[in-house]
Amino acid sequence: MNTLYSFRRCPYAMRARMALRYSGVAVDIVEVSLRAKPAEMLALSSKGTVPVLNADGQVIDESLSIMRWALAQNDPQDWLLKDDSAGQAQIDTLIEENDQVFKVHLNRYKYAERYPEQPMEVYRAEGEVFLRKLDGLLAGRDYLLAGHPSLADVALMPFVRQFAHVDREWFGQTPYGRLQVWLQRFLESALFIGVMQK
Repeated sequence: MNTLYSFRRCPYAMRARMALRYSGVAVDIVEVSLRAKPAEMLALSSKGTVPVLNADGQVIDESLSIMRWALAQNDPQDWLLKDDSAGQAQIDTLIEENDQVFKVHLNRYKYAERYPEQPMEVYRAEGEVFLRKLDGLLAGRDYLLAGHPSLADVALMPFVRQFAHVDREWFGQTPYGRLQVWLQRFLESALFIGVMQK
């Protein structure tokens, strides 16, 4: 049996759960208390961060690697854009920008009191650069890179959600109407609702 050590509200764990559910891989999900991490999880991965997947003895402790492993098992809607090499390169570029740059701005915006060097609005404006880019990619289509979800959409969505939820009123008044619709479509999807059940 495959076991996923997860934390419900962690965006990295969210995207891993979404890919596993989408691919139809049977997995036993263990909800981890970040204050009391289970010894079994720490024995598998000394990093001590979620998600960690034990796939029949193969340990995968990076969310993106878990997503790619799941899609290698089954990818019915072609999230990997397997016949589109330019699209595949765009997937990699977007995820890297999200994980390496946007995530830093998100953390500083969400926990601005920990970063008193700048006002919260400065961190928000830095993160907004990425929101503007994503909104532009949605011109003329429902998803970032194709007419259907790709790995990029699902890998980025939990982080955009977190950014939007710091100040929902502000996000609702931004000019990023396409991004707002894109996010709402995911939030109302059976896939997302399914992985967020307690």
